Formats: sequence, C-alpha cells, structure tokens
Amino acid sequence: MKIIPAIDLIDGKCVRLSKGDYGTKKIYNENPLEVAKEFEDNGIEYLHLVDLDGAKSKRIVNYKTLERIASKTSLKIDFGGGLKSNNDLKIAFESGAQQITGGSIAAQKPELFKSWIQKYGGDKIILGADCLNRKIATNGWLKTTEIDVLDLIQEYEKQGIKSVICTDISKDGMLSGPSIALYKELISNTKIQLIASGGVSNIEDLYELSALGCEGAIVGKAIYEGKVTLKQLSALC
Repeated sequence: MKIIPAIDLIDGKCVRLSKGDYGTKKIYNENPLEVAKEFEDNGIEYLHLVDLDGAKSKRIVNYKTLERIASKTSLKIDFGGGLKSNNDLKIAFESGAQQITGGSIAAQKPELFKSWIQKYGGDKIILGADCLNRKIATNGWLKTTEIDVLDLIQEYEKQGIKSVICTDISKDGMLSGPSIALYKELISNTKIQLIASGGVSNIEDLYELSALGCEGAIVGKAIYEGKVTLKQLSALC
C-alpha cells in the first residue's frame, strides 16, 4: 500500500483543518518545502498536495509552491484543489504535478472532467470523491450535492478512471480512525484503486487499510500531531 503524506496549503503555508472547516486552520510550518524534504529524507515517495486557497477560489492558486517542491524533491506529487479549467490543469502539470485530483469538477462539470481523462489518461487523472453521509461535497467542501459516492465512482470507472481518493469528511482531521465500512463497500463494488483519506490516527489504522485492499492511504494530521512518526511510515514504504 502506498503511504501518501498530505500537505494542505493556505497562503503558501502548511496547514490542517478539521472536517474541512477553514475556521479551524492550524499552521504547522511556514515552509512546505521543508516538510516535503523531511518526507523524502525518510524514504517516502509520494505526496498529496492540496491547494485549499484554490478550492475556495475555484482556480489554481498555490502553483508556485507546487513548483518549488517538485523541482527540489523527487516526490511523486498528486495535486488538487481548485482545478476548474484546462488552463488550471496545464499550469499544474507544467509546475511539476505527476497526477492531478479532480473533485468538484467531476461532480459539477462531468463533460469537462471526462475530456481530461480522455486527453491525459486514467493514470494521470485521479477522481476525488469527498463525501459527507455518502453525499459528494464540492467547493472546498463548502457545498454538498445529492450525488451518492458509490454512484459517482462507478460512473467514472466506466470512463477509464483508475484511482480514487475517497475522503469521509466527518473523519477528516479528527484522528478518530478511517471510514472502514465505507471503504469496504467501495472496494467490494468497484475494481478501482482506492486511496483512503481522512481519520488515520495511528499506525494500526494503516495496517487495517492495507488488509482491506486499499491501494494507498493519505496521512495528514496524524503526522503533524505526532500520532504517527515518519520512521514508522518509512518502515511501511
């Protein structure tokens, strides 16, 4: 299972939120590159980089930070947050993202998102399926739709998507354990490579997600709050 640390960006700084609430912002480091290099130094290969300013602004914002991390580390970066146009995607890839994650766009402008899958391929485009009580949330989780998470994933599986990052918003940043029952259902009903996100609180959670059959697991607050050490994570890489 891929271990994928997360760096969430606001104003170019490394932050974490609870349940996606911008009012709960906590700054962990003013220099995200420093954090990324520490991940790399501990044998970690992957990075999930989220542009929270972009998610709110509906356009890419923190691409300079993406560029710095991509040019000064060898981390394989998937980048998401605010990617709404062909130009946003072009900037993200030119700035060094190896993959992009599309969340809101997949729910709100399916034809555009499908065109990205066709142009770049299912290996480059990840579906971001962020949900609250199974319903897909958009725009930095500020809005909730009536779309069921399994329906969305199955639809895009038909379109050639290979990987899905699924976040249960009620778990995100809460250090209360991942949404095991939901992930079990998604894995049972699709052939998708599922990347679990939200709620990881200790190393045992990662073993459980791996046993479940998850392709990867994103770890955020557990790292920054010292619940999981980089040494523990490097042993799993």
